[in-house]
Amino acid sequence: MFAAIARKLFGSKNERDLKRLDPLVRAINELEPQMKSLSSEDMKAKTSEFRERLDRGEELDELIPEAFALVRETSVRTLGMRHFDVQLIGGIVLHQGKIAEMKTGEGKTLAATLPVYLNALTGKGVHVVTVNDYLARRDAEWMSAIYHFLGLSVGVIVHDLSDEERRISYNSDVTYGTNNEFGFDYLRDNMKFALQDYVQRDLHYAIVDEVDSILVDEARTPLIISGPTHENTDRYYRINRVIPGLHKESHYTIDEKARSVVLTEEGVAKVEKALNVTNLYDPGNMETLHHVNQALKAHTLFKKDVDYIVKDGQVIIVDEFTGRLMPGRRYSDGLHQALEAKEDVRIENENQTLATITFQNYFRMYDKLAGMTGTADTEAAEFKKIYNLDVVVIPTNLPMIRQDNPDLIYKTEQEKFDAVIEEIRDLYQRGQPVLVGTISIEKSEYLARRLKKLGIPHNVLNAKNHALEAEIVAQAGRYKGVTISTNMAGRGTDIILGGNPRFLALARSKNPQDSEEFSKLLGEFKNQCEDEKRNVIAEGGLHILGTERHESRRIDNQLRGRSGRQGDPGSSRFYLSLEDDLMRIFGGDRVKMIMERVGMEEGEPIEHRYTTKAIENAQKKVEAHNFDIRKHLLDFDDVMNKQREVVYSQRRFILGGQDLKETIQDMIQDIAEDLVDRFCDPKTHYEEWDIAALKEALWGQFGIRFDFEELPSTQDTIAGIRDVVVEGALKGYVRKTEEITPEIMQQLEKFIMLQAVDNQWKDHLLSMDHLKDGIGLRGYGQRDPLKEYQREGYELFLDMSQRIKEETIRNLFLVRIASSDEVEELAPQKEQEIVLSHGGDSSGESKAKPVRRQAEKIGRNTPCPCGSGKKYKKCCGKAA
Repeated sequence: MFAAIARKLFGSKNERDLKRLDPLVRAINELEPQMKSLSSEDMKAKTSEFRERLDRGEELDELIPEAFALVRETSVRTLGMRHFDVQLIGGIVLHQGKIAEMKTGEGKTLAATLPVYLNALTGKGVHVVTVNDYLARRDAEWMSAIYHFLGLSVGVIVHDLSDEERRISYNSDVTYGTNNEFGFDYLRDNMKFALQDYVQRDLHYAIVDEVDSILVDEARTPLIISGPTHENTDRYYRINRVIPGLHKESHYTIDEKARSVVLTEEGVAKVEKALNVTNLYDPGNMETLHHVNQALKAHTLFKKDVDYIVKDGQVIIVDEFTGRLMPGRRYSDGLHQALEAKEDVRIENENQTLATITFQNYFRMYDKLAGMTGTADTEAAEFKKIYNLDVVVIPTNLPMIRQDNPDLIYKTEQEKFDAVIEEIRDLYQRGQPVLVGTISIEKSEYLARRLKKLGIPHNVLNAKNHALEAEIVAQAGRYKGVTISTNMAGRGTDIILGGNPRFLALARSKNPQDSEEFSKLLGEFKNQCEDEKRNVIAEGGLHILGTERHESRRIDNQLRGRSGRQGDPGSSRFYLSLEDDLMRIFGGDRVKMIMERVGMEEGEPIEHRYTTKAIENAQKKVEAHNFDIRKHLLDFDDVMNKQREVVYSQRRFILGGQDLKETIQDMIQDIAEDLVDRFCDPKTHYEEWDIAALKEALWGQFGIRFDFEELPSTQDTIAGIRDVVVEGALKGYVRKTEEITPEIMQQLEKFIMLQAVDNQWKDHLLSMDHLKDGIGLRGYGQRDPLKEYQREGYELFLDMSQRIKEETIRNLFLVRIASSDEVEELAPQKEQEIVLSHGGDSSGESKAKPVRRQAEKIGRNTPCPCGSGKKYKKCCGKAA
């Protein structure tokens, strides 16, 4: 009650935040006449002036009024578009490192140019992150007119660029790209063998477009770079043949809320018989049990044309939030292979993780992060807790007049779709455009088939025709237009009533042939669009027809938000049934009771604010559950993130060109002391010490024979033994350095240590994957799985760190240059392969042994077998 009174007296926090920005907006507007009076040359000179002022110690915030006024005038001159005051507010919010919620059609792309220009003045680079390659290219091309006019460079990061192209783009003042590409480039950089091969700079400032889609919806799926494990794929087919013979309830049970499926005792027995396994839960059969469970999931929880599609002999994931295809992304842990077996396509080998990071942890590495979207306020608590990002709701430029009608709820899905078809037919006959939202490809194609039978022209937008996405969306507001879309989220293209001639002009400008003829056609199309717009407005604007509620309110709001842009008229309504997943699992019982009490007839819907409220409450429950899942994922990934930061900083240190001598000496001392303590326990009598085993361990580690016979056999000799071993090992290191020259030793140290770090980190990732798979079972023992994961993960990390030391020192002490010719070729400024061998004889004097090549020799100018596309001498051959 007190909070409500306070809001009435002082306004909401959002209103107070906006009010504080009023003086800045007024200051920008006051500078508009001054900027209009400047010549183009004077405007371009402003960029140099601003940079000089920053060099003299002026703060970015002090430049806001002038910089924003400059960008607005530049936009007017280059694009013919003037930033509204609400776009100025959005730009300030983005500069402050917050999330700007701006409704569809309010011009987020243009608003972002203000903080992008201001922050690019620092010379540290600004990243603008979008959801797909098309939007990255489009926004960069569209907004580059402003940046180029003001002397800034613009780059684009999309799929299939070379490293050199990526490096140029990242070194630009402004870089547009997709979230996937930014994240994968970070991982790829930290797998390279030379700092000069890195493509990214330090992560300074990023604006994430469709921030809710990227930082919330996709946060559950980590980015993974993996390599094949070369396992036999026949078992997937063999296990897959067993699953169709299992029956629900008798052989397995499904928990749809938790998206899990479990075998019953009868089911276990049937699987054991089918696979000829005595005990499925025997430790030796745990891997088989795991793949049975994954195959069961593939058959019962994952649906074709809903969760994935089959295209060109491949199973391709469909993003559950945006409806877009995700080529190249695979379900982990054998699930994707199970789906491939289910669909009888070629099974790709299961992969081992080589590098991984979540979007949550990647984007938290930026010095300053901001975001923009049409729907963020419902997730404000999550943005604050996970990313420390505040959400500011920006008012619309013109009043919102869209009419949002209460939901209509039917008993059965068939009744619902019959009503949907009738509604579409009525709208089509009246000429009012309608955008129909579905939650799956299957449902969109079902509607399309029924409309085709009725002879109603329509467009279908789903993952199967993703390439036509922008063109279909751009024209969805035309007179008599019927557009069916799967998960209409973050499409990035305005729906303009009557049609979008600007988009058509942009699309056709790439082909200037018959330009006069095209100009004539474009003019005719513009006139047609204006006529259609008047008719569409007269009929009530674009109507949004949702065929099902999504589990997230944001997705529903995004669908609604396609209508009513910039003060346009519009309307929306959702059609539901008690058979819809959301209603059936989370909210249907209460609504069903109401329908039965009032005696609803077949085909007759219920329409009441109470039912809409009940559905929203169900959505809130699902959102809270999904947030818990994302938070759980982050808690676990935070363990890996700390370890990742240590390993990647270690790699950068090695690659940085520093002298590693001191680091190597510290490793030698640590290993020597650990080996002595391992075989000479001070808590036991010296006669129990295994001196012979210690000598062999030291020989295996350092290739040096130690003699401890002259030391007195007393308890105090442990310190003496340590001193002897440490001194002897350090002397061996000096001898090795002198033997192969300090210059070559420096190169060897870098190469061998880097190789050890990469080898052990790869194995550690696999160990952590296995640990995470089984850690949930600790809950049955009344232990917190997260704490257990943190504790055991830390122990595994310490073990890995020790193995890195041991592998580095062992290889460094035992390495041998195979021939004098190759020693000469190792001289600085020469790129040659190092041929290494291990060896030693009983006298303790290590000798070089000839190396027998196990594979065909790789030519220096042939493509590197690692797949980088570079010549061997410029890639792995250079690293060696």
